[in-house]
Amino acid sequence: MAMQHINVPPDNHVKVLGGQGWVGLIDMLGSEVTILNAARVSFGKMKTEMEDKDVSLLNYLIENKHTSPLEHVVFTFSVHCPLFVRGQWHRHRTWSYNEISRRYTEIDLEFYVPPKMRQQAEINRQASVEWENADDKPLRDKIAQHNQSSLGLYNELLDAGVCREQARGVLPQNMMVTFWGTVDLNNLLHFLELRDSDHAQWEIREYAQAIKQLIKPYIPNVAKYFESKGQTW
Repeated sequence: MAMQHINVPPDNHVKVLGGQGWVGLIDMLGSEVTILNAARVSFGKMKTEMEDKDVSLLNYLIENKHTSPLEHVVFTFSVHCPLFVRGQWHRHRTWSYNEISRRYTEIDLEFYVPPKMRQQAEINRQASVEWENADDKPLRDKIAQHNQSSLGLYNELLDAGVCREQARGVLPQNMMVTFWGTVDLNNLLHFLELRDSDHAQWEIREYAQAIKQLIKPYIPNVAKYFESKGQTW
């Protein structure tokens, strides 16, 4: 059986971070009809296709936060992102995660270089703002040089016989990592609400917007509901 390397994006994926990262849809369970059947399970009936009145029920469920039927739709994504984005992502503990481990492999190491530097916000310590007057290429070049210097030390440690689990400690926070994440639709919508927001860091917001692009064809009426509320899908 042929095997595909985990660092290779799946066929159904969206590139982010100027092409340095990506998120792909690996698998899914259920559909919008599944949501409706779950909502009507007490009546002992099931449908196989959506009707206009079903869309009204779907909107009612979301509007009134009757969200348990949405948990019967599940998505699995493959995510290639910087370590600091992975750290933010794993704050969402309703997801299930599995990740490539640098204890077992040292191949295909990549590092993120921001396509544009941002300036620290003066009021909000957690936020950044556009840095319009800066010639940031020298700074980005220094980041790239630091990445390669860290990689050089990492390889030097390995060549000296140091174990991977210790050598990896010198790799920077912008090292790219690949993980799988599985989540039900209800909790995914909560993730998207928080991470596709003006308050979210630009990098993880790129991933949230890409996920919307991936799942919209499978939940078109859910997407239309949020678009009707002024959200971008």
